[in-house]
Amino acid sequence: MSRRVANATRRFADGGGIPFVGAMQSKTRSSPLLPIGILVVGAILLIGYSFSGSGGSTGDGDAVSRIEGGVPCSLEVLRALPVLKKAYGDSMHKVLHVGPDTCSVVSQLLKEEDTKAWGVEPYDLDEAGANCKRLVRRAIVRVADIKFSLPYRAKSFSLVIVSDALDYLSPRYLNKTIPELARVSTDGVVIFTGYPGQQRPKVAELSKFGRPAKLRSSSWWIRYFFQSKLEENESATKKFDQASSKRSYKPACQVFHLKSLP
Repeated sequence: MSRRVANATRRFADGGGIPFVGAMQSKTRSSPLLPIGILVVGAILLIGYSFSGSGGSTGDGDAVSRIEGGVPCSLEVLRALPVLKKAYGDSMHKVLHVGPDTCSVVSQLLKEEDTKAWGVEPYDLDEAGANCKRLVRRAIVRVADIKFSLPYRAKSFSLVIVSDALDYLSPRYLNKTIPELARVSTDGVVIFTGYPGQQRPKVAELSKFGRPAKLRSSSWWIRYFFQSKLEENESATKKFDQASSKRSYKPACQVFHLKSLP
């Protein structure tokens, strides 16, 4: 189209019908900069829109979108630590975390004032970093199959937090593992588990965990707790919900609070 306009202008200029044709021709020659500028601006707007829709912000809605894309609930434990401290108070002084990425959770817990922490990694640490290897050497983090008895005495910890690991266990093994978590705690067990429908990286699951995650509904868990005679900690649940509301915290995983065994 620009080529045709330039030819028409040249014909009028030859006939002397339009003044300042030279100026118009110079502007016409420089006009390709305008569409280039428009393309650049459009690209910037498109990138900005795509970024905002794929996790560019840092609000709770962003956490939900990332968790649905495959981010584990162990990261949600890190987000929930201030709320857990508010809900459990002194019970956060001696904590056991159980689940994949336990080195990250334990490292963060150890940074908290007056908090001692240990961890159990249910699967092999094939690519552990230097910090994780150091925690293992110091026996702060252990690699143990949670389908069997945990290597701790009864009531060794005030609070036990478990994330992701239960999603890979069948009910047969849940019947052994959850009572074990309740056995080694004094003030309760906090379970972080995924919502049904969340997507997880299947290849990584099969290579590391041996089976894909079984993400169960809230009603399934509540029914399971009742049938297994595991008592929910209503007081801790209420405090957790109140602290979450004050901090505008919306968990991207399901959170359940259980009492320890007598």
